[in-house]
Amino acid sequence: MLTLQVIACIGIITGAFLLFQIRLNDFTGNIFHRLLDAPKGIREEILEETKRRKKSYFRREIEEVQEILKTTDREELFPLLCTASLLLFAAGAAIAVMIGNVFLVPVLACGFLFLPFWYIRLTASHFKKDVSSELETALSIITTAYLRSEDILTSVEENLEYLNPPVKTVFADFVSRIRIIDPDLEAALEELKGKIENDVFMEWVDALKSCLYDRSLKTTLTPIVAKLSDMRIVNAELEYLVFEPRKEFITMVVLAVGNIPLLYFLNQSWYDTLMHTIPGQIMLAVTGAIIFVSTACVIKLTKPIEYRT
Repeated sequence: MLTLQVIACIGIITGAFLLFQIRLNDFTGNIFHRLLDAPKGIREEILEETKRRKKSYFRREIEEVQEILKTTDREELFPLLCTASLLLFAAGAAIAVMIGNVFLVPVLACGFLFLPFWYIRLTASHFKKDVSSELETALSIITTAYLRSEDILTSVEENLEYLNPPVKTVFADFVSRIRIIDPDLEAALEELKGKIENDVFMEWVDALKSCLYDRSLKTTLTPIVAKLSDMRIVNAELEYLVFEPRKEFITMVVLAVGNIPLLYFLNQSWYDTLMHTIPGQIMLAVTGAIIFVSTACVIKLTKPIEYRT
């Protein structure tokens, strides 16, 4: 009966969207806009700006994902991300209602709501590793060429074909700016500095700007590039250290969730106690909450190490 009611509710909502010609992306975008840009008092804004009160977890998660999308040049995905998040929120609540567990409704709804944002954070970690690896190669060959020629533009041009996106695009724009738009090298380097969010890269560009006035400072470039190699080695060691705990966490989650249908075949009375009594339903809700909170902590703790100046 509950399943039929949920299906009927989905049909009514879908019909309302079609009848009033409401686009799902616009609807979800307005909801998230309201949540993020809700009016606040002056006291609340002061407390947040002075770090005396933390923003809500939901707000911090959304803002962090927006920053990740901006850094990875995927800002157009945010409306789609909001749509997927809201659909999963509804799906989580619907699943809990269909199995008749009221306590599980907020747990599954909130947990499913954050799944797309956690996915973006995971892909951001891989993206940063790839950019850091490509930066290490690019800065190394450009620095070697600059130590020989003492001409940054020539050093970039002669090695441009050996670079890969997205680093290649950044340096290609740098060359085009100087050749076609404005020959001011210092201004071009300042613009180049903001193209990639990497502290080592920014430090390298600052050192290049110093070399424009004193060529003897070019010896500082090689130690700066070596920091990227150090970060790669440290991240490789970190990945090795967290691989086993992460695998154990995934295994425990699979066992915890997989035991529920397994109980149906092994012991019917235990299954009925778990699914159809209030203590059992509360236990399921608590287990679900622990799984989602643990997942968020694992994602937060397994991001790559970055060099900070």
